[in-house]
Amino acid sequence: MIVRIRTNIGQWRVEKVSPSSTPNDILSEIKETRPHVEFQHNLSFDPACTKPLEMNQTLKDQKISHGSMIYCKVDPSSAATNTGPGAGNGNGNGNGVNGAADANSDSNDGNGNGNSDPKHMKRVIRPDGSIELVHDPNAATADHAFRKGMMPLRDMKMKWTLQEFVDMDNQFVFKIEAQKERWIGEGGVSVDMESANHFQSYLRTFAFQRQRFGYLYGKFVDVPEDEDEKNKLPQKETLFGTELPDSEIKHFAKNQQVLVEAIYEPPQECDPNAPEGFVALDDPMEEQVEAVASLLGLRKVGWIFGHPPREKGFQMSSAEIVMAAELQIECAEDVAQTPFVTVKVTVADDGNVSMEAFQVSKQCMEMVAEEALVVGENPGFCYVSDTFTAIQEGKESRTIENNFFLTVVPINQHATETFVSEFPKANRDHDTRQQSHDEMKKQLSKSGSAGWTFIDLLADFNLLIYLTKFLDIETDIPKICRSIVNRDIPLEEGYKLIIASMAGLDGAY
Repeated sequence: MIVRIRTNIGQWRVEKVSPSSTPNDILSEIKETRPHVEFQHNLSFDPACTKPLEMNQTLKDQKISHGSMIYCKVDPSSAATNTGPGAGNGNGNGNGVNGAADANSDSNDGNGNGNSDPKHMKRVIRPDGSIELVHDPNAATADHAFRKGMMPLRDMKMKWTLQEFVDMDNQFVFKIEAQKERWIGEGGVSVDMESANHFQSYLRTFAFQRQRFGYLYGKFVDVPEDEDEKNKLPQKETLFGTELPDSEIKHFAKNQQVLVEAIYEPPQECDPNAPEGFVALDDPMEEQVEAVASLLGLRKVGWIFGHPPREKGFQMSSAEIVMAAELQIECAEDVAQTPFVTVKVTVADDGNVSMEAFQVSKQCMEMVAEEALVVGENPGFCYVSDTFTAIQEGKESRTIENNFFLTVVPINQHATETFVSEFPKANRDHDTRQQSHDEMKKQLSKSGSAGWTFIDLLADFNLLIYLTKFLDIETDIPKICRSIVNRDIPLEEGYKLIIASMAGLDGAY
């Protein structure tokens, strides 16, 4: 799996770890290529490095998965790469720490011993005023490197054939092509009207001048085109014409629809100086959110963000393109097709709210996974890393217009049949309503009026997440969610009494 580390001097990448690894293993991988690195702030969940990782707990236990981003701050003068043997995998494709940049190497004496070649050294002034001679990772790139940030070809191996050289070079060349087909059928994405309205209403509070994002929870739904197609799903493995039990074959359905039933807004700070317009913060409720979603038969199916009005044709910024690609990779657990969708919300010149849906192409996912795309000064374009080459319309290009990476997804709205979206949303500042027991009382007190039942009003995704702060996620919440998903299973009177007491309800409910 790949774990990305964003530092004060750039982004690194560690690949030789697994879910059972610990942050100490990540540090060991970093030390292999940066043996002298000094950490000013250790590995943390947040950019400010105020929430450090537990060094002896596994990555899985800390919800760090493939593609996750963690943070640290280092002494820049100590972070030069180790240019001797073992400083990378020697194949130039970016395996190891910090991708291809780790392949820098000093000259070799022929016996496998790295020399401290003065050409690859530079003097730096350390914080205490002392002067130190350190490896210069850019020295090799100036004249002899195969590509910028990589070691010279002779440092990889002494002899190359023309075909080997071409094959090597092709790994770093992307021929940019627009993806014509999306991975979602004509049903597109359908967003619950109430949830969407609450999200855009909060953005309207700031006249859409603040950017914000949330995660979409729902289902990927197979929508067969006709009855014959429906009968083909699912299929089972057969042996001599006989279907084998428990052997369903899962096929990717081109005509999947994304059904969004709820929106969750994680902790974030508005930051006009950030490329995305916001900074995502560590979420202490992440585990509970995923648990509640799973108990309700939901999963993360997309993300939604709001932004100020933009010029015509400017759909998504480069930072948003990269974030969409990272989330698609996370959903697919690979660079692969996925129905995961991006929804954006803004306001038009006439004051009406506009909502559109997109996916980024597989090529965009590949380039983001290889760190070939970077965010530059012009948000309308993705910039190509100096290590890579992009060929667009037969010519080399250092920038790629964002729209080349986008496929449009049809978007609709629906009224969910299972859930409500009345409870205040978490992690909002300057909101007139905040999550509290009083708000819970206000919502649940409607029970018995206008056709509402207690379980109807309790079927609120954000309310259930709030309840996990007070009820056991292992024993109590599953029983409540079971009654919400299947209304034929009545909610136990004991839970009604507990929840009503928490809310301060009196009398019948």
